[in-house]
Amino acid sequence: MSATLYIVATPIGHLGDMSPRALDTLRGAAAVCAEDTRHTRQLLAHFGIERPLLALHQHNEDAQVAQLVQRLLAGESLALVSDAGTPLVSDPGFRLVRAARAAGIPVSPVPGACAAIAALSVAGLASDRFAFEGFLPAKAGARRERLARLASEPRTLIFYESAHRIEESLADMVTAFGTDRPAVLARELTKLFETVLDGSLGELRERVAADPNQRKGEFVLIVEGAGDDADAKIIEGRRLYAKLAEHLPPSTAAKLAAELSGAPRKALYGG
Repeated sequence: MSATLYIVATPIGHLGDMSPRALDTLRGAAAVCAEDTRHTRQLLAHFGIERPLLALHQHNEDAQVAQLVQRLLAGESLALVSDAGTPLVSDPGFRLVRAARAAGIPVSPVPGACAAIAALSVAGLASDRFAFEGFLPAKAGARRERLARLASEPRTLIFYESAHRIEESLADMVTAFGTDRPAVLARELTKLFETVLDGSLGELRERVAADPNQRKGEFVLIVEGAGDDADAKIIEGRRLYAKLAEHLPPSTAAKLAAELSGAPRKALYGG
């Protein structure tokens, strides 16, 4: 290998998804930059690979970039991996990539698994245009505000979500997008308990609430876009409702949002 920064995708669950090229790249790199070195050490050990590991995560990336670029400029090749899937997709690494490119160092992708694309491929929703939103904000107010801004987005929306927030996020999506908006919930993709549920957002919320197993694991939520002919009044009404509901009872918030936007009250609250 010449001095190159390789961005190496790893499996999101099924180890059989590790590509031969990814294995060769990891074997040939001077060191592997990993989000969690303990996790990556187990992955490499499974494939019989022994390489020095360097921690690179959201808390130390700024401090580590200069040192890593110097190693690349000195002629070493490095591989960057995340805990699972394609690096930089809701994971750290873009600062290193940007610095390496600015220094004239080749940056080469070694493609493979990506949970967002895997979920989109089986969702049965429009995939010609989509917007990846990653993880929503953890705080309820910021999450609702983000969703309200996305209510009129015509492209298919892709979100990541954790087990301890999936119910809250589905409830907030029902409020922002409406109970009837088609969606798909992909859980534990490529793993033993993989499930892919489809239906309306309201139906998915009910299924997750009724089945504790559907609240475990890692989630990708795909939501159909609003469409180019989305009702502007309803979209504005839902945006207003999301803000007012932070401070007022739901029924009162819906009544005020309906009056201000001209949208039917039923479209904003309870449906």
